[in-house]
Amino acid sequence: MPAVYPFAALTYHLSPGVTVDLSDVVAPPYDVLDVPGKQRLLDKDADNIVAIDLPHIPAKSLGSPEVYEQAAMTLQRLIAERVLCRLEAPAMFVYRQTFTFGGVKHKRTGMACTLDIKPFGSAPGGGILPHEETFSGPKEDRMALMQATATQLSPIFGLHQDETGKGAKLLRDIASTRSPEMQATTDDGTLHEVWLVRDPLVQQKYSECLRGEDVFIADGHHRYTTALNYLRELEKAASLPPDHPARRCMFVLISMSDPGTVIGPTHRVLGGMSGYSWDQFMRASASTLRFESIAGGLAELESALLTVDGMGSPRLGLWDVATSKGCIVIPANRDHLAARFPQKVKAWRSLDVAMCQYTIVEEICQQKLNAGQPVKWAFPHSIAEVEAIARGDETGAGGGKGFVPQLAVIVRPTPLQAVREVSRAGELMPQKSTFFVPKLATGLFMNPVG
Repeated sequence: MPAVYPFAALTYHLSPGVTVDLSDVVAPPYDVLDVPGKQRLLDKDADNIVAIDLPHIPAKSLGSPEVYEQAAMTLQRLIAERVLCRLEAPAMFVYRQTFTFGGVKHKRTGMACTLDIKPFGSAPGGGILPHEETFSGPKEDRMALMQATATQLSPIFGLHQDETGKGAKLLRDIASTRSPEMQATTDDGTLHEVWLVRDPLVQQKYSECLRGEDVFIADGHHRYTTALNYLRELEKAASLPPDHPARRCMFVLISMSDPGTVIGPTHRVLGGMSGYSWDQFMRASASTLRFESIAGGLAELESALLTVDGMGSPRLGLWDVATSKGCIVIPANRDHLAARFPQKVKAWRSLDVAMCQYTIVEEICQQKLNAGQPVKWAFPHSIAEVEAIARGDETGAGGGKGFVPQLAVIVRPTPLQAVREVSRAGELMPQKSTFFVPKLATGLFMNPVG
């Protein structure tokens, strides 16, 4: 693994010996919030971190310069008023999340620290590996915010192998010895707890547990790319000292051995296709796909997708918005992407999301039903969100005014083993291939890099 370091974090004001409740001032990551979601957080507390971290909605595109300037002014005001305070000495942070997923209670524990920024890819001693492709718009938005605030506002979610489980055990042991310095409960019911780790010997012991391992970025590809680009811009403008804070990036590192490492699905809702109807789709894909009709609604379709026997991988659920018809589809040729992508590893070609991207969207919808033009997307994580978008509602996952939903694509969660295999092969999954549950909270700790 790249070297890990403590950092002099910026935090909401802490009280020694007391667990401070930050429920009203933390927020989910910027990319899962819409306008009503942001307002709900500000209604709790006008100083909620969302006022800084999400100055422009949607964050999928670049906003006006004024919104980023306002975010920077808000950050400086909170520092001046000592709502936000800088730690006197660098620290790491054990960060535990307690949550329920699929009716089961989980605990996931990681360490917040900083890593040397380096280009994506394998490297001696461990590299930083992406696992999915990114969009240009969010990177422009995050770059403008970084330039205005000179602060890493939310951590990158990184995974490491930890085959022995020693790293995960060390963090659990630390959390079991005392009460946390911070805690927060977010609207999704997740309990976030944070323990400061100031002892250099403990920090070193943690670093040794991770020696030589790669870091796989689970969530935060846009933000890591922004940190990399920000450093390059500074280096173009002036000679930076080796210890300049912009040379490091804030991560929460979580062991793949941690029993709380859970991946949820990211479904797709497609729209804006000029030649689409359910009958037209069936005709256009007759030689490419094999169909099995499913009775019932979207919930029944998802349940069948997860439990059906004998269909193998990849497979998808399809739902026509206009007719409420649903089916499960598999490729007529099991290794259907081999001809187009012979260089890709089998784990990549077997992904549900690869079948969705390259067979459903590009080969069928785009080429045959939309005159070769790109389709429009929304990326919901739950069946409830799919249903809301199908009704025409705007959600943090997309939809709303100007989006005409036509076809929902229901996917299974991408297996963690596939993330590992694809990343190690140097391949990138399609955008929105994984949804690690739950999201890390923004606002527990920040990393000034000015």
